[in-house]
This record gives sequence, structure tokens and C-alpha cells, in this order.
Amino acid sequence: MPQPPTRQTAIRATYMRGGTSKGVFFTPDDLPPAARAPGPARDRLMLRVIGSPDPYAQHIDGMGGASSSTSKVVLVSRSDRPDCDVDYLFGAVAIDAPVVDWTGNCGNLTSAVGPFAIARGLIDAPADGIAVVRIWQANLGKRIVAHVPMQGGDVLELGDFELDGVTFPAAEIRLEFLDPGAGDAASGPTDGQHAMFPTGRRVDTLEVPGLGSLQATLIDAGNPTVFVDAAALGFDGRERQADLNGDAALLARCESVRAQGAVAMGLATTAQEATDKRPHTPKLAFVAPPAAYTASNGKTIAAGDIDLLARILSMGKLHHAMTGTGAVALAVAAAVPGTVVSRLLGASGQGELRFGHPSGTLKVGADAVQEADRWRVTTARMSRSARRLMDGHVYVPID
Repeated sequence: MPQPPTRQTAIRATYMRGGTSKGVFFTPDDLPPAARAPGPARDRLMLRVIGSPDPYAQHIDGMGGASSSTSKVVLVSRSDRPDCDVDYLFGAVAIDAPVVDWTGNCGNLTSAVGPFAIARGLIDAPADGIAVVRIWQANLGKRIVAHVPMQGGDVLELGDFELDGVTFPAAEIRLEFLDPGAGDAASGPTDGQHAMFPTGRRVDTLEVPGLGSLQATLIDAGNPTVFVDAAALGFDGRERQADLNGDAALLARCESVRAQGAVAMGLATTAQEATDKRPHTPKLAFVAPPAAYTASNGKTIAAGDIDLLARILSMGKLHHAMTGTGAVALAVAAAVPGTVVSRLLGASGQGELRFGHPSGTLKVGADAVQEADRWRVTTARMSRSARRLMDGHVYVPID
């Protein structure tokens, strides 16, 4: 039997909130040499930082917060690309399994990448005004531009921007996701798995055991995402975490749909592989027409204040608000005619969209242009906020 570690190593780290998520941020140089390259050593380190796998699902012995929104790690480094300032790599750490999924992005934590890079001296920034940080999202191979407010030589973290799902106001950070989806809605994929519609169709029919045939939009924008009508899952679109996350049968039904979508998108060879090895992407989201509901903080959301209802599952659980990449995928799917999302909106899908999620509402936007017989989305936009929670060292037992 392997002997337990006898000492701890101090590793430089910053604990940050970005949007409605939290994560532990590093530069590659912060890590022990064996963990600076992708592979088992890095994954073991990240699992131990977070405190996973944890059969108690509490993360008592690590930095994780025992939810998909708080079980996250980020690596940020200077970029060698001429059109980007920093490279950003994201890892979603499973809570109850020894898995770090590096296949997708966290749109919420994207908002913290620019502030972290500035604070750690990875890039230069103006003393006052707006720092424009060009980010290479290394998981997806996409460019993102963050507009980070500066004051007196430091990132401006406090302000009056309110984000549903976050308790306290902060300074607004505007994000632009450039060319978030690539592909051809009419004639099929143009660049392999990075096609906006990997199957070449805006609506597919999935054959899901126990549910039968189900219509879905399979889109690769922000993160690979499977959109379905809420009613197809037996929902009305107003669900909150308490309605789903304690019901193993409902979650299994949702996972079955997500896994079939992963296979149809070419992201896994079998549904079981998607469940076991790829829990972070694709996401499963469900949408419904506007309806009044009560958000998780008790606030009443009127049907007239939103364009549609949207919910998303992340790492097997209903998200408490909306993932950032889910918001991007929603905006893109809304902007392209003929998707599960846009058919709920009619002509209103272009431009800005306000949708209702479990914690309140969020405004997003996307610019879509029709080029001959296909659609191209040039930019998706949303605002978030970010704040440093702790800067120092995380202590990790090592062999």
C-alpha cells in the first residue's frame, strides 16, 4: 500500500470569483516542474488542490466549494500569439471522481482572467481607464476580449454593477467572444469538431433510452451545448436547483440526453464514455417561453421582463444561475434562425436578449450575418464582474 505524503508544498495561487463562479488561479511557473505540462501529474495536483475526489461531496480538505461553480482551476500565461496577450486554460474538477475535464471553457471565470493577468504582471495596463486584454482560450482555440476597468494603477474591482447570482455589486467587465461558433448551418461542418453545428443541422433528433425521440440543437459556441425544449424533459423552464438536484432519476434522465448529444456531436464514441470521461462538455440546457417565476433569492421575475426561460446543467447538476459559456451558446443559437432557441423568439432573436435563469435574469447579445447560404456569428457579448478573494499560497500534500 502506498505510504501517505509526509509533507506539504506551498504553491503560489490566487483564489478569485469570476461571474457566478470561483476558482483557483495559477501561472504555469507557480506549479512544481512535473505539473507544468498536461498529464497525470498536473491532474493529481489539481485534484488535491480542490479536495477531490470527495465521497462526502463537501470539499472539506481542499479549496473547492462542492459545486460545479466552485470546483475549478485556471492556468494563465503570457501568450506567444501575436493577436493575444495571455493564454487561458480551464479545468473543471469533478467532485466525486478523479477527473479533471480540460475540454471546455468557463465563461464566468473568463472575466477574472484579465484582472489576474494584470495583478500578476503578465501584461501591461493603463493606470486609469479601460485595459483591453486579448485572451486566447486554449481549451477551445478561441479569442476573447475583456474590457477591464483600471483606477490608480490597479484593477477596479468594486462598483455598482449587479449580477444576479452574486450577492454584492462590483465593477463591470465587458466580454466579447470573437467568432464563437464556426461552421455552416446549411451544408455541414467546415472545420471538423469546431463547426458551429457539428452535424450540419440546426435541429437534430436524438434517440434517448427511456425518452424516445427528442429534438435538439447541437451547437458549438462558447462550449459545446445541447439545447432542448423544457417540455421534452417534463419541465416548464422555471426549475430551481431544489427541484432537480435531489432527484437522481431526473438527473439521470438529463444525463442520458446530454450523453447522446455528445455522441451525435462527435465528442464521444459512446454515451457511457461521455458520462465517464467528459462530464464538463457538452452542456445540456433547456428553454421555454417567458413565464413569471420566483428566483432563488425570492425576487419575482415577470414574464414581460424576459424573452425566454433558460436553465443549464453543469457537471451533472442544475446550475444555480447560468454558465457564462451557456449564455454565449444561448445568444448564438438565438441569433441563427431555425434552432430550438430561435424558434421560441421569432424575429426577436437578433441583437440583445434577456433571459430568466434560476437566480434572476441576464442580458446577452450576438451579431449574426448571413453569408450566401450559411450563417456566421461574429461576436457574442455579455458583462460579468470579478474580484480577488485571496492571494498567497495553497498548501498541497505531495509524495
